Amino acid sequence: MQIGKKIKRLRLKKGLTQEELGERTDLSKGYISQVERDLNSPSIETLFDLLEVLGSTPKEFFDDEIEDQNVVYTDEEHTTFTDDKKGYYLKWLIPTSNEKEIEPVMIVFEENGEFKKFEPSLSETFIYVLSGRVKLVLGKQEFVASQGSSIYFDASNHHQLFNDFAGKTEILLVATESYL
Repeated sequence: MQIGKKIKRLRLKKGLTQEELGERTDLSKGYISQVERDLNSPSIETLFDLLEVLGSTPKEFFDDEIEDQNVVYTDEEHTTFTDDKKGYYLKWLIPTSNEKEIEPVMIVFEENGEFKKFEPSLSETFIYVLSGRVKLVLGKQEFVASQGSSIYFDASNHHQLFNDFAGKTEILLVATESYL
């Protein structure tokens, strides 16, 4: 097991520099660098101090499950939902998306289809139009994007998506927070 590599991954995930981690644990930047490169091994007490600052428990840290995480998801692992009344089909592209910071979904709109209306939130949203044309109503403004175009917005206003095409429209939507 490469303890240093795991510490570095946790530090980066937490958004800390080596210097910031050192300040929070009363260790030098140089020592943190040596530990991360596996040139020096921390004592158990020092390791536990590092893990506490990095938001990890010893069990989580030594559990090799993270090394075996699934990074490829097949169509069989996707979850789908169809709303015939509003005319759209939704596919969650990773099974644990509601536990993640981002939530990628594929939405297929039937002609005249529309997605539900959303209240303002802290979410950021990215949309890529795979085919057709989609209209975004964001507050009192309207934006239209066609095949090959992208949309990016913060969801600090009411918003809703509509198919703006005489036929099906397919989009890839990736949102932070709990968008769906």
